[in-house]
Amino acid sequence: MNILDVSNFEIKKTDGVFTFKNENTTIGFVRFNEKGEVEYIFVNPIFRKQGIATKLLRLVKQKTGKEIILQEPISPLGSKLLNSLNKWK
Repeated sequence: MNILDVSNFEIKKTDGVFTFKNENTTIGFVRFNEKGEVEYIFVNPIFRKQGIATKLLRLVKQKTGKEIILQEPISPLGSKLLNSLNKWK
């Protein structure tokens, strides 16, 4: 099963939050503000390294129309994500 196939999960949108869920669990979510600042991002450990965080951040960029900024403090995993974000530029 490819969890990145949209038939296997749904995207919930609320003010400042995108959440990926399947029928059993939350796969990941991102909380952000209108400036494009990511306040919090989480991907369930079972679903990591499958592009979920990147998909969430692309949704934020599309929604805000701004460059993504990760708020401090940034965890070690967040630092890796930030490095991959810099490749988008």
